[in-house]
Amino acid sequence: MPQCSRAACDHDALYRIEWRNPRIHGPERIKIWLACSEHRDYLLGFLQSREFPVRVHDVRDPVNEAPIQ
Repeated sequence: MPQCSRAACDHDALYRIEWRNPRIHGPERIKIWLACSEHRDYLLGFLQSREFPVRVHDVRDPVNEAPIQ
């Protein structure tokens, strides 16, 4: 099972956070962070506070390759 992307966390990831930084990447670029249940809101909040486009999926779902608007 993949691990959470939060620094120093070794928990299994349950969520996939797909995002992009619109200041340096177009809508076709998708970055991915993985999150455990404990760090999902922390990682999501970090991205949302910067107003980055973001979407969240179950880690087992197929990657959504549609552009992030």
